[in-house]
Amino acid sequence: MENQGLPRTMVIVIVSLIFLVLFGSSIFYTIEPGEKGVIFRKFSGGLDKEKIYEQGFHVIAPWNTLHIYDVKINETFEKMEVLSQNGLSIKIDLSFRYNPIHNKIGYLHDEIGRNYVERIVKPEIRSVTREVIGNYLPEELYSTKREAIEDEIESLTRAKVGPKYITLDAILIRDVTLPLTLRTAIEQKLKQEQEALEYDFKIQKARKEAERKQIEANGIAEFQKIVNRTITPQLLKWKGVEATQEISKSPNSKVIVIGNGDGDLPIILGGDSGQ
Repeated sequence: MENQGLPRTMVIVIVSLIFLVLFGSSIFYTIEPGEKGVIFRKFSGGLDKEKIYEQGFHVIAPWNTLHIYDVKINETFEKMEVLSQNGLSIKIDLSFRYNPIHNKIGYLHDEIGRNYVERIVKPEIRSVTREVIGNYLPEELYSTKREAIEDEIESLTRAKVGPKYITLDAILIRDVTLPLTLRTAIEQKLKQEQEALEYDFKIQKARKEAERKQIEANGIAEFQKIVNRTITPQLLKWKGVEATQEISKSPNSKVIVIGNGDGDLPIILGGDSGQ
């Protein structure tokens, strides 16, 4: 009996090893950080769009399939040739950052699939970019309104891919290539505009300085008028009397002649400081 039990155990072990070798990759799954999974149950309902498998180790029946999605924010670069408002061909380099909506990857897998970037994101970005840039002139894209154009492309594209379970994080216009003659003309125009702004600034500064000096001069003139109205002959005579009284108190010898000065003020002729 013991001799019969040993072979049976070995058979079980061997069969188990063969099973693991053949189906191990279909049973054991590891979901890495930044990934999520959705399961397809072959014999019980098909794709389970609601259940999301989080990161970690999972054991799945070999007849089922676990589809793993990268849900981190990824960046893709795209080169395009578009037409401006005046029909000029413009080459642009842009990049976009995106990721699938985490709790909707079951619906994304069911309706679109893994290649959602090529099937949805890129075509929508190309379409919206051509539509938006077609409303602007080359110089606006090249310099003055690039940020506004980026925002408009991003907003319109986000509205299109959002219902398809995709999050658009950002769209960036990295480079704009114009024909050399046009680029030179635009740069020259921008330089002239900058010089004009600097000239206007200098004029404004000089005008404000002149206004400041005028205000200062008016203030001084007004002050002088007030002083002139305040200092009357009677006030001067009174101040002269006060000054004479103070001098008379001095210990130094002096001669005071009463009533012979201007305005009948006393005249101090002198004194001997040594006495």
